[in-house]
Amino acid sequence: MAKRDSDMTRGNIWKLLLQFSIPMAVGLLFQQLYNTVDTIVVGHFVGQQAQAAVGSTGPIINTIVGFCAGLATGASVVISQRYGAHDQPGLSKAVHTTIVVTVLTSLVAMLAGQLIIDPMLYFMQTPEDVMTESRAYLSIYFAGVSGILMYNMGSGILRAVGDSRRPLIFLIISALLNTGLDLAFVLLFDMGVEGVAYATILSQIVSALLILVSLAREDGGYGLRWHLLRIDRASLVSILKIGLPSSIQSAVTSFSNVFVQSYINQFGSACMAGYGIYNKVDAFVLIPVQTISMSSTTFVGQNWGARQPGRAREGVRIATLMSLATTITLGVLVFVLARPLLGFFSPKEAVVAYGERFIHIVTPFYVTICFNQIYAGALRGVGDATMPTVIMLASFVVFRQIYLAVTKALGAGFVAVALAYPVGWIMCSTLLVLRYSRSVLVRGSKEKSIL
Repeated sequence: MAKRDSDMTRGNIWKLLLQFSIPMAVGLLFQQLYNTVDTIVVGHFVGQQAQAAVGSTGPIINTIVGFCAGLATGASVVISQRYGAHDQPGLSKAVHTTIVVTVLTSLVAMLAGQLIIDPMLYFMQTPEDVMTESRAYLSIYFAGVSGILMYNMGSGILRAVGDSRRPLIFLIISALLNTGLDLAFVLLFDMGVEGVAYATILSQIVSALLILVSLAREDGGYGLRWHLLRIDRASLVSILKIGLPSSIQSAVTSFSNVFVQSYINQFGSACMAGYGIYNKVDAFVLIPVQTISMSSTTFVGQNWGARQPGRAREGVRIATLMSLATTITLGVLVFVLARPLLGFFSPKEAVVAYGERFIHIVTPFYVTICFNQIYAGALRGVGDATMPTVIMLASFVVFRQIYLAVTKALGAGFVAVALAYPVGWIMCSTLLVLRYSRSVLVRGSKEKSIL
């Protein structure tokens, strides 16, 4: 069997990060196609209210999915460290513990998702003309949420050992399937928002099955053996030590976005739809920095486990330069081409106009995201997950909500609401740069691993 994993403890750092990031970037590109295709289909073939419904449900979905994704981050770090240390028995225990935990969290997520739909929609002050379709989309999505959770966890296992190719292939298959089902359910069967939701969850379930089959066919220590599925206490503690802070940060940050969405909703369905299509463009622009950050976490985790802190630090420096170069380039292109890009998503002038305003206000601040993403990823790679979580919660939740409350009290309008994200990014990046400069990775420590 061809070697698919990747040992990042040796070789050219630029090349390793690039080789590892590109498949993940393409993978995230196709992952974004899920909701992007949904948004385009409903925008052109269903209507403005349906587009607003699909676009505005993101914060609610991400509150649940984000919590589970944090556990995937913890598992990925533990697995990458044990892989780098060549601890095959420990690697196997971590993988099987991860799979069991994913199954349990999927069951909880399905139930919790159904319970929060109505309270969250009312909390966001969702307009009545959008409420019914938002409720329908969320109900179907949460019923099949196990697909995306299992795919994310399984792909995290493969990326932790340096394999970012297979998750990409499975994601491409799933995204193409989603596109075909979207068109079939909406155009042929006239299922509207419900059809878009069914297309999404069916495609995600297929990607999860492909991941599980792939892991089951592996011969290495990270291969899935059904008879070994059980929770190893030591592995679970290590995963929770890193993953739980990340889970809380992701869930709380996503929940805080519900507050932001409630401010957006007050401007009406056209603004909601415009904000939704802006978010799709935004997600594509930030793919490189996200994948480089994930690559740096794996790189730092493996080299920290192999007791090579100097090489780990150099990887962080190179990852930062790579993310700055790509983010600035894409940011300029999106700023200039905002209107034609947004036109793909909606034929409505009012919707496109709102989306363009968001892009022109927010895009110049994208460069600040590079620092908080790369440094947070590096800190997690050495097992320091708590402080990045505290910093991100303070910046993205507490500070951002205070900012929104103050600007509302002062009577500020659209521009002030649009700036809510950039002010949080700036604060977060400043604090994480300071934290990284004082971390064990920079200053040194006798403790070279969390294991």
